[in-house]
Amino acid sequence: MGRAFEFRKARKLKRWGQMAKTFTRIGKDIVIAVKEGGPDPDTNARLRAVMQNAKAANMPKENVERAIKRATDKEQGDYKETLFEGYAPHGIAVLVETATDNNNRTVANIRSYFNKCNGNLGTSGSVEFMFDHTCNFRLKSEGLDAEELELELIDYGAEEVFEDEDGMMVYGGFADFGSLQKYFEENNIEILSSGFDRIPQTTKELTEEQQEDVNKLLEKIEEDDDVQNVYHTMA
Repeated sequence: MGRAFEFRKARKLKRWGQMAKTFTRIGKDIVIAVKEGGPDPDTNARLRAVMQNAKAANMPKENVERAIKRATDKEQGDYKETLFEGYAPHGIAVLVETATDNNNRTVANIRSYFNKCNGNLGTSGSVEFMFDHTCNFRLKSEGLDAEELELELIDYGAEEVFEDEDGMMVYGGFADFGSLQKYFEENNIEILSSGFDRIPQTTKELTEEQQEDVNKLLEKIEEDDDVQNVYHTMA
């Protein structure tokens, strides 16, 4: 198996602890998608993808409908997507994806977390190059063969296809999301969820004590309401 498989296995060991946090994150994704392409999922591919993720997370339908309605309200502000880069203790690179309606607040908060936990908030481009920006799809695996599907999807940007207990997983380049999504929809392959990941090109082994130092920072960051995803190079 490749790096995407190992990355997914590691990520599954620690997911968002609170369902409310997941719903908040998806709610922001809905607002961003509607602001970008309108409230009709039939004509807004990004919104379709977010709604699939909401269903996979068991987010109540009324919550989804409320988020779409809120996004169409002229008084609803835009969420700005911002990437923060830095280092945790012991040389661990950290990427933080945020969606915020108050960038000054988010910048101040993220900087404070790094400072309090002996990390360093870096400049744009300081660690992003250490991660591969990928897209992923979780498919209903019934009737699908991983090897055959991988061969079929190579021309659409797929880089790794494998099956696990959650379904058939397909990973590709960030820019290939649209072509892969279109293929699945046109071929009536059910998409259970989809998204984007930043997979570290290399990881670093730490002692248990060092891991605790890094986790203190990661936990503070993940608890912030403006944070969507956190990636790092700790093994």
